[in-house]
Amino acid sequence: MSKTFIIEAVMLAVHGQLMLPGQPVTYLIPYTSIQELYELHAGSEPIMLEEEDDGFVKQMIGELIAFFEESFNKKKIEKALAVPWRKSPPLPINEDVTLMVVFAIDNEAYGEQFDPIETELILTAIKEQAALLTDQLEFIERLIQAEIPVQAFDVEDFEFAVEGDNQV
Repeated sequence: MSKTFIIEAVMLAVHGQLMLPGQPVTYLIPYTSIQELYELHAGSEPIMLEEEDDGFVKQMIGELIAFFEESFNKKKIEKALAVPWRKSPPLPINEDVTLMVVFAIDNEAYGEQFDPIETELILTAIKEQAALLTDQLEFIERLIQAEIPVQAFDVEDFEFAVEGDNQV
């Protein structure tokens, strides 16, 4: 049985271990975080501290954009964009990783404490009853302080999240 995590698209480019989980994983990605990939790829601001790492991550972002733009994948994503909260059909990456794009809608429920993409991540996690996966510890802290009813894991705890019985 596949474990499901809610995640931003850029996390897949920054954290390579997410593509090699060792057991089946499905990542639900809000569509707006895919749009953010284009800004990050074209932007002049570094994503990573080290220049070499930054170049590699931007290359991975480019590959991820190309994956989403492949004709077959693009058609699957466009199906999801027809109706709010619809999920795309599965987009397999490899034997253990499947992506699904969700047309999440920011309803401003958490707008004062969280930015629009964070709000979409939260709402998707609640709707899907799945855990969030992030590398932003302050985001996890704000989730806890706001008593948001979602489970969240730091990327550093990815193996634990995949192996454990962590269903929400």
